[in-house]
Amino acid sequence: MASERELKLAVDDMAQLRQRLRACGATTLHEESFEDNQVWDRRGELHAAGELLRLRTDGHGVRLTYKGPPSYEDGVKVRTELETTVASAASLEAILTALGYTCVRRYQKYREEWQLDGVIVALDRTPMGTFVEFEGEGAVEVALRCECDLAEALEADYLALYDAFRRRHPAAPADMVFDTAGPEDG
Repeated sequence: MASERELKLAVDDMAQLRQRLRACGATTLHEESFEDNQVWDRRGELHAAGELLRLRTDGHGVRLTYKGPPSYEDGVKVRTELETTVASAASLEAILTALGYTCVRRYQKYREEWQLDGVIVALDRTPMGTFVEFEGEGAVEVALRCECDLAEALEADYLALYDAFRRRHPAAPADMVFDTAGPEDG
């Protein structure tokens, strides 16, 4: 069973972080691409158990991902992650609906991916700000090499972060989606 190890931080200056990545010898894996994520649940069962079922459509295709309940080791989120590529988002949506699941949340972002010492470094632009995720066994070490302050690590996922954002910005839409004007440059 696959396990995800993730460290997430808010980023004030994405250009500076890119410079640090280059200086450390990181390589670009994927140029920035748009992601649309749907969270599916049945009567709140998955949410109540701390689990997540996500259907993601991006520049790399369509994937269904299950994430188990998280635990934390030295600020790094650790959880089971199972993922498979899907040929058709519409067909899978019909299957999930037939099984009693509904799309309960949506969130969007623009993501670019780098790699450094076997760690995936994802730079995300979202409707609520910019973030970096370090994913892999050496997440803490790579974050430190990139001069990130581990005391600022976020345990919350994007859905919880957006809920907090909406409490501060009541006019924000229910889902974390870009308006027609598009995202701010980061």
